[in-house]
Amino acid sequence: MKSIEEIRNEIESFKIENAETLEQFRLAFLTKKSDIQALFGEIKNIAPEERKAFGQVINELKDRAQQRFDENKEKLENAQSAQSQIADVTRPSNTVSVGSMHPISIMMNQVRRIFEDIGFTSVTGPDIEDDWHVFTALNFAEEHPARDMQDTFFIELHPDILLRTHTSSLQVRTMEKQQPPIRVICPGRVFRNEAITSRAHCIFHQVEGLYVAENVSFADMKQTLLYFAQRMFGPEVKIRLRPSYFPFTEPSAEMDISCNICGGAGCNLCKHTGWVEILGSGMVDPNVLENCGIDSKKYSGFAFGLGIERMTMLKYTTNDIRLYFENDVRFLQQFKSATK
Repeated sequence: MKSIEEIRNEIESFKIENAETLEQFRLAFLTKKSDIQALFGEIKNIAPEERKAFGQVINELKDRAQQRFDENKEKLENAQSAQSQIADVTRPSNTVSVGSMHPISIMMNQVRRIFEDIGFTSVTGPDIEDDWHVFTALNFAEEHPARDMQDTFFIELHPDILLRTHTSSLQVRTMEKQQPPIRVICPGRVFRNEAITSRAHCIFHQVEGLYVAENVSFADMKQTLLYFAQRMFGPEVKIRLRPSYFPFTEPSAEMDISCNICGGAGCNLCKHTGWVEILGSGMVDPNVLENCGIDSKKYSGFAFGLGIERMTMLKYTTNDIRLYFENDVRFLQQFKSATK
């Protein structure tokens, strides 16, 4: 029992200050060659009636040694962890790579700002639409090719439901809820069942515009689009309107701008014509106004729609629309300066 008391005093007085002294403590009291383990070997020499009490004392001694070891190990680990979390304020900072907005988002925001500056309001709506808002209300005939499965993604179990092919559906929704004057732009994604090439994709983005009020004329539309083109591409840009056909406008026109690459002299981008088509436009067909509950004898209006990918390719002189969907960081990093 005298040896037990001596070992107990050693356990309590042993100074554990670091990992080395912790290991010395373990070797002294918790291994098979330790003094405590030697005491277990002495049990056979103890009188049978005293063995139980002797064994309990040794177990308590071993448990106390294990407890001191665990407590000090945890204390040292916590101290080491706290030390590692202390920041060195003199250490040079790591260089952080600054990202940028996607070029499509940059162009979408630029287009939106230009039209908002002259009183247009942005509206949004669902990507999944019904036939009425995408086709019927916009004066598409039953046999119109745009209704063909080759152009439109229809839902197989619900043929009346489809992925919108243009954001004109938002114009219909706006006219159904609001009486003129109406002046809105409709930005968003659209979907068409087309082969993916350098100039076409099955997913792309549009911004469409609508202005309906009393005495709105074709001249109003022309001046609005000229203002937009010169704000986007520079004050020297020229526009031309060519007759075209859209079911929801009459008369209709395609708008070209003078090529900003060659200045109208002719290049590969403009196919050596000096002009590049950027949008379709026209006066809103009276049938569309009536379908949406607007008196076509009192009100008139114009609408236009432009493809954001086409505009972005012109603005940044890229030649493959697929680049905007591949998310190649090397490509996207080129637009950091455009984000500012």
